Amino acid sequence: MYENSPAVESVLDELTRRLLADSQSEPSDPALESTEDAPKDIERQLDELVAQVHGAFPADDVQFDEAMIRDNLEELLLVLIALHGETHGKELISALTSLFETQLSPGTVYPTLHELEEADVLSMHAKVRTKEYSIADEAYVRATVEQTMVQHLAFGLLLYAVLPRL
Repeated sequence: MYENSPAVESVLDELTRRLLADSQSEPSDPALESTEDAPKDIERQLDELVAQVHGAFPADDVQFDEAMIRDNLEELLLVLIALHGETHGKELISALTSLFETQLSPGTVYPTLHELEEADVLSMHAKVRTKEYSIADEAYVRATVEQTMVQHLAFGLLLYAVLPRL
């Protein structure tokens, strides 16, 4: 093990501690929030979560490359939609761009949204000029996101275990 690298347990403990601290903070009163400010508040919360993840790792340059975003697009869209409650494709593309500094085309994002809708995971509500998506199958979303999280953590732990042998 490298001298300057933290134990995996300490990284996971730090992430858990920070997430628990956030979840125990005073929830805002939805009646006091204007609907115009809701997307900005969600973006702020997402920025804070990404900053916490970055802060929990010893490396200053933790980045999510575009291939990883594409490979996990379904899960990322589900998380963003769950956080927004109801949102449209353009807003999702904007969130992906600002959070992960990646430029995904509508031709990449919209087919995934349509597949999730056809699978009854998402509900689509046609508005005058756009389509709003919301979660229709919360159990599927939770299971999918949890399975992806466990896979990524297990893969990261495997890579971490191999490092001393290199």
